[in-house]
Amino acid sequence: MDQDRPVVRALGAALTACVVACGAVACGSGDDAGTSAGTSSSVTPVTEPTSESSVEPSPAPVYLPPYIDHVQWVDTEVGPSLQIYPTFSGRNADAPTAGDEAWSEVQKLDASADSPGMRAQFDCHWTFARLVAPDKTSWNLEPQRPVVTADEMIAARCNPGFAEEPGP
Repeated sequence: MDQDRPVVRALGAALTACVVACGAVACGSGDDAGTSAGTSSSVTPVTEPTSESSVEPSPAPVYLPPYIDHVQWVDTEVGPSLQIYPTFSGRNADAPTAGDEAWSEVQKLDASADSPGMRAQFDCHWTFARLVAPDKTSWNLEPQRPVVTADEMIAARCNPGFAEEPGP
């Protein structure tokens, strides 16, 4: 036990020197960086910001329309498919009405998109595909897919009736 004391003293001295040298710089104003262990120094305590603090949090980004870049019909192994290409805003928007606005853009780009089940497929992609596959090139909607409940749509990963068509 007595043989450990020099080691403990050396570690204690090193720790004290580190606290004095580093602590004054890290916690203080920086003016005390050159003080030595034998000199008394004033260390400014770290405090939590108050409501009167002038530091304001950065505002959350706002993603504005257009949400859809373009749409195009393609023939796939499972039949015709409307490929919807979202913009950067469309991939990131979280405003409560953004999904409705995006669907409106799809309908303006191609009125035939408004067929049974297509809106439900779009809503599923808008809600879930953006989260699980944010970089997916397009969201593909097929008019021949069956109209199903929201739970069935989610269970089918937005592709009710049959598997998603193979990618390009």
